[in-house]
Amino acid sequence: MVVGGLGFLTWSADAMSQSGTLTDDELRPLYAMDSDIRDGRDLATSTCAKCHGVDGLSTAKGVPNIAGQRPTYLYLELRAYQSGARQNADMTEKVKFLSDDAMVKVAAYYASLDPAQPPAGPAPEYVSPAVGWKAAATPCFKCHGDNGISQKAGVPNLVGQLPKYLVETMQSYVSEDRKLEATNEEMKTALAKLTDADLNQIALYYATQAETLTHAQTPIEGNPTVTKDSAARCIRCHGEDGVGTSPASPSIAGQDWTYMVRSLHAYKDGSRDDAVMGPPAKKLEDADMISLAAHYASLEPKPTGLTKPLSPTEWADKCDRCHGLNGNSARPDVPALAAQKQDYLEKALRAYKDGTRKNPEMLAMSGVLTEDDIKALAAYYAHQKARAAVFVMVPGR
Repeated sequence: MVVGGLGFLTWSADAMSQSGTLTDDELRPLYAMDSDIRDGRDLATSTCAKCHGVDGLSTAKGVPNIAGQRPTYLYLELRAYQSGARQNADMTEKVKFLSDDAMVKVAAYYASLDPAQPPAGPAPEYVSPAVGWKAAATPCFKCHGDNGISQKAGVPNLVGQLPKYLVETMQSYVSEDRKLEATNEEMKTALAKLTDADLNQIALYYATQAETLTHAQTPIEGNPTVTKDSAARCIRCHGEDGVGTSPASPSIAGQDWTYMVRSLHAYKDGSRDDAVMGPPAKKLEDADMISLAAHYASLEPKPTGLTKPLSPTEWADKCDRCHGLNGNSARPDVPALAAQKQDYLEKALRAYKDGTRKNPEMLAMSGVLTEDDIKALAAYYAHQKARAAVFVMVPGR
């Protein structure tokens, strides 16, 4: 605050891009006096109050609270609606005839109000989706281990595999596209009880076990040295390092030796019918299979690149870099998130994620959020205590 009124910064028209975002560092200090704030209240009553309330506390679904919001941010958003950079027919209709001075006063008025307070009671307890993933995978622990590292010859490693491959493999057991042997009849029985969502959770669980990633803890037989010609048959799909080159190709680095030898025999004799694996496998002699399996089993597997879900607090550590501690922005052009309505925050994050709301930085941040992340992060900020901003004007040096 400054003596005599609300002080904030805005950008001159020449410093704004068509999208309403900052294009350079040209700033112009504005001082909203008491009379400006009274004028802003009158304008807000006739223009904004129906949706945002005269007090800036919205009761309409999906409409944000704007009481105590950062004044420059409010002004910039009004400009963006007016220019069409933000698409919302109702907002555009409301602001299309407002002068620049009127938008400044409306922004100053709402910024001068006490911000919303969080809902009563504690925030909902966060339960990581990874808890559900592990629960879904628990029946697999008996054979594949709780970390997906095989301890039994003939049982494949699951760690280090991308979800698409694991899901399709599990589905092939249920559909009997993969020939059932006595050793995997139990697989079909167990998997047939599961939904597609269960299969996805199992696959995600094993795909994100990067901290325990290692090769199968089972014996390797034969000479791991292979000829270039022999390995060339495998590289196109499995890579030189044994890591799958596509989401549908398994990684075989560190895979159980016995499982790989059996698989190659099955592809060669046709008991595993596969148009890609069948032809090269038919050209292999037993000695080639043993050496190839030994070669790839001796390699160290690599992480899938997928990580376990971040908690809302971990996500907020990233968001707070721009939006301020606990969502209380200290930047005049960046909105405060603390005590904002949860449904609005969810709506905004989805809009940034799908690109209907344009902002390169927010697209990069929200593009990786899952629906669970969006809901948890919105709930986190909705329950933070909102604090009014203090912008201090200092003399030039």
